[in-house]
Amino acid sequence: MAHSMPQTLDNPQSEREKVESWRLHVLIETGYPLSLAEKIAHSEADLHRAVELIMAGCSFETAAEILL
Repeated sequence: MAHSMPQTLDNPQSEREKVESWRLHVLIETGYPLSLAEKIAHSEADLHRAVELIMAGCSFETAAEILL
């Protein structure tokens, strides 16, 4: 039985899309509302800082203003 290469998806995610998807997941898990999480995930904002600000008691809106 010959081994073949696995089939690729018709529309595979780019590396950037994979990273943004992971960032979005982390932000939502932290509690960010979806709209803010999407803005931050698609930006160049520091993800660790985004989480740290919330853990330090910052509101989601204020954290987004700082990060963006």
